[in-house]
Amino acid sequence: MPADVTSSENPFFRAWETPFEAPPFEAIVPEHMEAAFEAGLAAHEAEIAAIRDAEAPATFENTILALERAGRDLRRVAMVFYNLAGAHTNEAIQGIERTMAPRLSRHSSKIMLDAGLFARVDAVFQARDALGLDAEALRLLERTHLGFVRAGAMLAPEAKARLAEIDARLAELGTAFGQNVLGDESGFTLVLEGEADLAGLPDWLVAAAARAAADRGLPGRHVITLARSSVEPFLAFSARRDLRQRAFEAWTRRGAHEGARDNRGIVAETVRLRAERVRLLGYESFAHYKLDDAMAKTPEAVSDLLGRVWEPARARAREERDALAALAAERGESPDVAPWDWRYLAEGVRRARYDLDEGAIKPYLPLDRMIEAAFHVAQRLFGLTFEERPDVPRWHPDVRAFEVRDAAGAHVGLFYGDYFARPSKRSGAWASAFRSQQNLDGRVRPIIVNVMNFSAGGPEAPALLSFDDARTLFHEFGHALHGLLSEVTYPSLAGTAVARDFVELPSQLYEHWLETPQVLERFARHHRTGEPMPQALRDKLAGARTFNQGFATVEYLACAFVDLDFHLLPDAGNLDPEAFEHEALARIGMPDEIVMRHRTPHFAHVFAGSGYAAGYYSYMWSEVLDADAFEAFEETGDVFDPATAARLREHVYAAGNRRDPAEAYAAFRGRMPDVGPLLKKRGLVEGLPAPAAGEA
Repeated sequence: MPADVTSSENPFFRAWETPFEAPPFEAIVPEHMEAAFEAGLAAHEAEIAAIRDAEAPATFENTILALERAGRDLRRVAMVFYNLAGAHTNEAIQGIERTMAPRLSRHSSKIMLDAGLFARVDAVFQARDALGLDAEALRLLERTHLGFVRAGAMLAPEAKARLAEIDARLAELGTAFGQNVLGDESGFTLVLEGEADLAGLPDWLVAAAARAAADRGLPGRHVITLARSSVEPFLAFSARRDLRQRAFEAWTRRGAHEGARDNRGIVAETVRLRAERVRLLGYESFAHYKLDDAMAKTPEAVSDLLGRVWEPARARAREERDALAALAAERGESPDVAPWDWRYLAEGVRRARYDLDEGAIKPYLPLDRMIEAAFHVAQRLFGLTFEERPDVPRWHPDVRAFEVRDAAGAHVGLFYGDYFARPSKRSGAWASAFRSQQNLDGRVRPIIVNVMNFSAGGPEAPALLSFDDARTLFHEFGHALHGLLSEVTYPSLAGTAVARDFVELPSQLYEHWLETPQVLERFARHHRTGEPMPQALRDKLAGARTFNQGFATVEYLACAFVDLDFHLLPDAGNLDPEAFEHEALARIGMPDEIVMRHRTPHFAHVFAGSGYAAGYYSYMWSEVLDADAFEAFEETGDVFDPATAARLREHVYAAGNRRDPAEAYAAFRGRMPDVGPLLKKRGLVEGLPAPAAGEA
């Protein structure tokens, strides 16, 4: 380790004199983070020991609040490190990640399984009714106590030791899984050789492929990558069936091949260890454990929701398949629709049925205008303004930073947008934080980031988004607002630290505003002429809103079913993940022409960490909420209704985890929702045909 990494030259060992105390990325090297982890771990251990060994009787202040304050140095380096590990990694960072994952797990286990520390937490919890705590403080106490119990604090010593071993191994496995997927994604390129290989591709996709080739040292050529913003449009437009098959198979076989990056053994071991872990805690399965602390509460409730949507979705997908087969036959092609044909033929059906193609839409959705649109909605709903700050440190030249202010001009937080795909970034789109909001010791303002993987523009045009891309941007910005608008006292309850099946409500709800006439009229403008999207095109877009929703719903629900099935296993001995996946899909009658949106060997939501394990259903659960929540605005006749927006901010976006999520939703809406609005939104209501062109 270089001598200076623990000296005053290490940014983590001094105050950050940057705008908004943002991390000084230009000054940080991997060795700095490695040294800061060492110091942070030691400091946190000392803080925990002081809490545990205090002579004074346990109180809310000297135990629960002391735990809230402990570990700040460790959190600071961890937030920087793991954001970079996802958005701009390298071999050094990946090496530190492999080393630190099990160490951080053991550190956490040591704290959560410490009998003396838990005794103090439990003493405060048992006395809670006599402490005179306000509702938020009581919520913190209850969540803290529950966290210790669910971590194994009440187990016998031998079981605690085994639990700690399992957690450390799971941390290693999750890290390896994610790095393997990134390796497969960054290691694959489909080089298009000459005009024949470009057949069917619109100009914007050709330009993006040229930019991807140039970024990889292949100027003058064209490259398709496994970034979703590259491979999905290629599958939709390429007239070369053989190339579509090559790209599709590489995409769906990530992590599923012999060699160093084979994730199938990792999946099997992960499922086995999760099952063993929760048996120690007294649960029937990992799914029962996970859902016990979620809105859904039980696997049966999840299965019921998924089943209610599955049948109409599959029926619609069959109708869609028949339309694709008919189009293929008309073209003189094979009517046997393969998975790599679906998007291509669906684009043809959409053009024929709605006179609409993606190439006509994208010129009206330049990235900069869509960012402005997301900001505008936040201003209309919540009074926020966004000022770009080029003086704020950034981790890559493509990253943009914005100061966020409220209607009175007061500082709310800092927002980063990292929008373009690159080999150093894992795939997908997500929101995270470099610093969370809290008011425990002064008013700490958040630093929130959105990470995307859009294709960058070329010399002739800016980055242009598909409508799905624009929806993704709004989705992640909804998560960002959940962090930015947080207004709670305690760090553990701040922002997105809510139940997994509630956390997607603020993001999925925010998507609705993209489709409103007020937003499209103002921001959907041609990147060259500045002309607004013609009304006729907007009508077609609205008419096609539920087009191909059978396919989209089936490929998502398949993932949710398989995830749940894996984690209902009471014992996963001799598990063959791909065979299990196949059997699980056969049980629900998965159409042969559709593949899971995330096949098991690259299902990072579930296996690169436990965040969405037995929880991928959460998107659908939250969609029930978001469809109902947007109706609250529509019922007023004003999608920006101030009173409704004020309730939404108070009870959802600003509330963090101050209260049970069901109570929070009911406080906003006045009742709990039903699945009906979701089925209507997706066009899956039985007996309701897909809307014709021109109909909303």
